[in-house]
Amino acid sequence: MTIKLGFSPCPNDTYIFDALANNKIDTEGLSFDIVMADVQQLNELAAAGKLDVAKVSYASLPLLLENYLLLNAGGALGKGVGPLLVSKFPLPDPAIKQCVIAIPGKFTTAHALFSMAFPDTPNKIFLRYDEIEDFVLGGAGSMANLQAVRLGVIIHENRFTYADKGLVKLADLGEFWEKETGLPIPLGGIVARRDIEKAITRKINRLIRKSLEYSNAQNGHISDFIKDHAREMDIGVMRQHIRLYVNEFSLDLGAAGKKAVRQFIETHSALNKIPVSFDNLFLPE
Repeated sequence: MTIKLGFSPCPNDTYIFDALANNKIDTEGLSFDIVMADVQQLNELAAAGKLDVAKVSYASLPLLLENYLLLNAGGALGKGVGPLLVSKFPLPDPAIKQCVIAIPGKFTTAHALFSMAFPDTPNKIFLRYDEIEDFVLGGAGSMANLQAVRLGVIIHENRFTYADKGLVKLADLGEFWEKETGLPIPLGGIVARRDIEKAITRKINRLIRKSLEYSNAQNGHISDFIKDHAREMDIGVMRQHIRLYVNEFSLDLGAAGKKAVRQFIETHSALNKIPVSFDNLFLPE
């Protein structure tokens, strides 16, 4: 049986899926057709039903739950891992609503967290995450002309490079979530189609965990698979990226992870007036 599996080229995903994608572990009779794409593209592919298993933003889950359920392994949650709002120069919070803010996709967790922290902010545009720093740097506004000031919500490896490019942090959107809820930040999770036989879905979840355990056992080695797909080629940045986004929640959501996911979906759905059912949200044991 062939499973169409989508995940991003970011080091945390390639680290998790390396052994699975490259047959470094026994895949127990399953084969995987790999699709690598930006998270917003993955959200859209899953929404169109074009992937059997996919890494998606937790903010997109309300649009997917009719056809997908959430796996326990392979996701990204944690503390201190949230998106950052950046600018070319410091700004007070009241000025932010007058600026143009670039966000990495409408149905991304980054957009949801920004909307929670800065509601009623009208001037938003949506760009691919690796285009946002350049967008902000290209702005020519000033305190006297805030409508021309460009801000950006950055994720992934850009968290480690923005200061080197002359940008400053205005807000840590993850800190906002953590202070409000006391829970880890749900960034992205792995979903599987509901029409896949549950025994197969459990096997896929088990294989994702085994793939991650394989990478964890390599004592910090960065494989060619990770290097070849990383947009930021510095090995140190790749290691920082993996350490930040791959943790115990990536092996298994556990009770704390599931509580965080439920809280996030409830808050996000209420904010955006999206009806959502929590029936059979998670892969049953």
